[in-house]
Amino acid sequence: MNRSLVIYLGFLAVTIIGIFVGHVTSFDIATPRIWNYENVLFMCIGIPFIFILPKAGIPEFWESQISLKNRVWLPVLIGLAFGFADLLIVEYGLEHPPHKELPPYTQPFPYSLFLFFSGAFEIEVFYRLIPIILTLVIARRFANEKAIPPIFWGIALLTSLREPLEQFPSGPLWFIIYALLSGFAMNLIQAIYLKKSGFISSLLIRLSHYLIWHILNGVIIEFFIL
Repeated sequence: MNRSLVIYLGFLAVTIIGIFVGHVTSFDIATPRIWNYENVLFMCIGIPFIFILPKAGIPEFWESQISLKNRVWLPVLIGLAFGFADLLIVEYGLEHPPHKELPPYTQPFPYSLFLFFSGAFEIEVFYRLIPIILTLVIARRFANEKAIPPIFWGIALLTSLREPLEQFPSGPLWFIIYALLSGFAMNLIQAIYLKKSGFISSLLIRLSHYLIWHILNGVIIEFFIL
């Protein structure tokens, strides 16, 4: 069986476990956000695109010729850097009332591990994997070879704008500028890593960011502030 497909199905299995954990856990501190099994079926839309990775010129999920440094360690460091920056700026740089409950960008631990893994997986499939693969496959089929790099940069820039614009921030002007630029920058770096190192590297950037901003932040608020 295709190794990328096996990894993708493994990611789907984690989301299913998260749904189960969410339904059987008693949450006293907050109302959790829980996926439905329909969400898992929705994620299956990404499966056909796994089989056309080579046609898009994107590496398989785990190609041996791509080093762990480029596939894992650098993406993790990049994601952690963005996560710590958000944590310091939002929680300690912005003025806001003391937390009296878990904010909406966090969830009770350890359930948060499952929810934010599922959320990162979903975003990477629909914000990056599908649109970039589809664009590059069409481009490589109909466009001149010299046009492929500009087309990639075009779709990379467009997909990188989606998340920061959809989650348009509020607050002081300096924070709005920071949030838009940092969100755009992280998404663009993810697109670059998807193209050169594959889907896992892009996903690890987001997961590492979520580990700090959503999960660790939630742990600090849940166990040390509330």
